Parts: sequence; C-alpha cells; structure tokens
Amino acid sequence: MESDDDLLHLAERLPALPDPRRHGYVDAQGARIWFAVFGAGPPVVLLHGGMGNSTNWACLIPALVDHGYSAITIDSRAQGRSFWDGRPLHYTDMAADARQVLDHLHISKAAIVGWSDGADTGLVLAETSPERVHGLFFFACNVDASGTKPFEMTPHIERVLQHHRKQYAALSPAPGNFDEVFEAVQRMQSSEPNYQAAQLARMDVPTTVCHAENDEFIFREHLMYLADTLGNARFAPLPGVGHFAPWQRPALFNAAVIAFLKHLHTPTE
Repeated sequence: MESDDDLLHLAERLPALPDPRRHGYVDAQGARIWFAVFGAGPPVVLLHGGMGNSTNWACLIPALVDHGYSAITIDSRAQGRSFWDGRPLHYTDMAADARQVLDHLHISKAAIVGWSDGADTGLVLAETSPERVHGLFFFACNVDASGTKPFEMTPHIERVLQHHRKQYAALSPAPGNFDEVFEAVQRMQSSEPNYQAAQLARMDVPTTVCHAENDEFIFREHLMYLADTLGNARFAPLPGVGHFAPWQRPALFNAAVIAFLKHLHTPTE
C-alpha cells in the first residue's frame, strides 16, 4: 500500500482482514471479546486504538505472517465485534481481557503491539502480568495527563472518525451505540492512566517506545520521558508521519514493528 499522509483514500485503500486461521469469542469480565489468529510462529498480540477494531491492523498482519509470526488481534470491549456490559471502561479491564484471550489460546507469553489506547492496555498488561509479555511496542499514547496536546480537529482526523463510525455500524453487535461508546472511551482517556515515575521505573518488560514525528495527540517529550523512565526501554522515532502512521505509511510502520520483534529475539551476551 502506498503512502496516504492525509488519509484522503482511507476507506477504499485499507485492505480487508485476511482470512484468519482461527477466530471466535471469549467471555471476560462481563463482556464477550472477539479475537482472531493469523499465521503461525511466535505470537504477537495487536491492540488497536480507541473506537477501532482488528481491521485497523490489516496492513501489518501480512507482514507479520510473512516474517514467521502469529498475529493475534483483539477487538477491545465495546468496540469492533466485541460486546459491552455498559460499565465504565478501564484499561485494566482491557488488559484482563487480553490475558483472557491468551489463556483461551493456551499462550503463556506473547509480544504486544499497542497503538494509542492499545498501547496503554499493553502497558497495564506488562505491569500486572509481566510474565505474559515478551516485549511491548508502545505507539502513540500518554501515560499521564501531561502527555496530551490540546485537541484540534483536522480534516484527516474527521475522516478517521467517520471511518470508525462506519466500521462500528458494520461490525458491532449493537450498531446504534457508537455515540454512547465514544463517550465512554473519552471518559476513560480523560482520566486514565496516571502512572508515576516510580511505577514506570519498576517495569522491566523490554519496551520500544515509538513516537510519530507529527503525532496530533501526544507530545514527543512525553514519550521520550517514558522511554527514559521505564526500566528496560528504547526510543524509536518515526519521521514524517502522525498518529495514524500504520495507515499513512504502512511500510514504514511495519518495518518499525518487525525491527522491534527481531530485537526481542536477538540473543544478548
């Protein structure tokens, strides 16, 4: 897929998900969570951003499979194909959902790739269940309120929002609830997470903190702070792209993820 920095062709150029090797639902904390598995090899869990779904990873999944990995996508509770019990949303619950999917698939440990909200879900999982996380690719999210820029609606953010709305209507078991879920996601994002530096320093899961040069939501300095503060992290900048880099320049983003995975599997002396 070619570059599309302004996301002018988002709907027609994003590929559909490839056929999964396995897919289904797990019951978790009052919700039914949809998952899918693609390819075979070391497991890589893909956690999407707010109001998204597993289809958001359609450009990355073939690259992972081609490099010998098994890609596991999860639709976050209340989003995509997953159900919602109406309770407030929390990253801790979403991390528990991901752990439940791993249990269901009999996977003891996996690499995690998180985009936006998915990055925070992955970080919570790395904190609460470090024995389940081989490594974390943390892309485009904050870990406390100081990390977010003042919001400014742009034409391409509006295009993304409309894309999310259409996909929600097509995939959700409650297709008329987009606005209600959107409000619940925003409430979560406005109050969570609130990691202190001492908490971050205690985390020792190998982490790549990836920042897009033109991220519309997250300060570069905040993610540099995160990389400096985590117990075992490296900083990886992505030039020329924004918060939606996996769609704007898929080849660039995919290469960063593959580099992270190869770094995880490189023996150290």
